[in-house]
Amino acid sequence: MTALLELRNVVAGYGAARILHDLNLSIGEGERVSVIGRNGVGKTTIVNTLLGTSRFMGGEVLYRGRALPKIAGHTAATCGIAVVPQGRKILPNLTVAENLRLGAALGRKGRWTIDEIYRLFPILHERRNSSGTALSGGQQQMIAIGRALMANPDLLILDEPCEGLAPVIVDEISAIFKNLAATGVGILLIEQHLNLVREITDRFYVISKGSVVRSGHVASVSQHDLQTSIMQ
Repeated sequence: MTALLELRNVVAGYGAARILHDLNLSIGEGERVSVIGRNGVGKTTIVNTLLGTSRFMGGEVLYRGRALPKIAGHTAATCGIAVVPQGRKILPNLTVAENLRLGAALGRKGRWTIDEIYRLFPILHERRNSSGTALSGGQQQMIAIGRALMANPDLLILDEPCEGLAPVIVDEISAIFKNLAATGVGILLIEQHLNLVREITDRFYVISKGSVVRSGHVASVSQHDLQTSIMQ
């Protein structure tokens, strides 16, 4: 079966510095996969490589079996890849509704409309005319997720979505991601919150020094085992 997204022997970094070293990973249609590892090992560089904000130095990035002609943010979005970025990146000069509509800029058709986002996150409808950055951290994360869904992606990449959020908000976000899985959208989760990894993903990759050092099915390993792999 052809993978939805596949990175083959990817080398990437910033300037002359190489961060990813012959990195290999794949995710299938509708699959839920996590990438875990300590800070600074290259997890976010995977996202930046797909968005063209890191320096691509070698290897291949394939989407539905075809090499992306140029790795750039608009290329990924056109192919059906949407990213919920680390830190959320909500634009302060736009309202909640305007931030959400940014996700629909390419006009990809699908189930996700602004009304569907409001059904998923009722609080965003209530605060739709407020500045996006006037909301709480958890609500801003809802904006970031909603904005990505407005692109009607086939693959949703989540870069540390629970960073800085209270445990009760993490539980809410986890429930949302579980519901998203039922819609058929693929999920690539980059996260250190191992409870979230275990709850919403099926397979995992452990990254160390820019390379995959372990992979497998989440159900086949204990949380302690995962934590030990990260620390090695």
